[in-house]
Amino acid sequence: MKELTNISPSELREHIRTGGFTGNTSGFAPGFVQCNLVILPSKWAADFLRFCQANPKPCPLIACSATPGDPGLATLGDIDIRRDIPSYRIFRDGVLAEERSDIVELWNDDLMTFALGCSFSFEEALIGAGLDVRNITEGVNVPMYRTNIPCESAGPFSGNMVVSMRPFSPANAIRAIQICSRFPAVHGAPVHIGDPAAIGIADINTPDYGDAVSILDGEIPLYWACGVTPQVALENAAPPLAITHTPGCMLVTDKRNSELAVF
Repeated sequence: MKELTNISPSELREHIRTGGFTGNTSGFAPGFVQCNLVILPSKWAADFLRFCQANPKPCPLIACSATPGDPGLATLGDIDIRRDIPSYRIFRDGVLAEERSDIVELWNDDLMTFALGCSFSFEEALIGAGLDVRNITEGVNVPMYRTNIPCESAGPFSGNMVVSMRPFSPANAIRAIQICSRFPAVHGAPVHIGDPAAIGIADINTPDYGDAVSILDGEIPLYWACGVTPQVALENAAPPLAITHTPGCMLVTDKRNSELAVF
């Protein structure tokens, strides 16, 4: 899929719609915002919105449905949320039931979509500063871990934060923190640095989602709040139906990363 790396977001979404692209989207369509996805029945939407507002680090809201049943997200491009993500997760009563390449058969007029910021967006700025983003260099999905960091609850939605990890030398870690602090809409600065056990990670080489990456001698792991966090909250809230992205398989939008930067 390397030949697709630099195509436009709309072209990449077309490949996804036709089944020509099914992998993780890290490093693809550089320069454009990628989003995590949560789709819920409308009666659950207000509480989930409050959960996002209470937890802006792991759940930075980029866009949501204008009305129930609308599969578009006009502010993000010509989106068909039923077909524009490489892999979807289907939760029933809080339990992961299956994964699908599209959700056309599951769609109904009561569903609401939430698009949340993703750390893949700030990876462009890190690479542009000459930093080695290890998951990109090694061609794998970023490692993600469940932690013991609690989120603020909202209605039935609660749970601990999920984080993504990228290792850097001490000097580059400082630079990475400075860069990511300019992107609060896509998780901003890390929430933890260093010892994984301090945030409840038993084995840094065995992520809960994504793939392990090399950590070189002298490097420090940096941990960012991750948009997979809502999947933990969905497990606890247990709505009858919830749909998310498969970790690493994001919604690639037409919004530019530069639009989210704060200087």
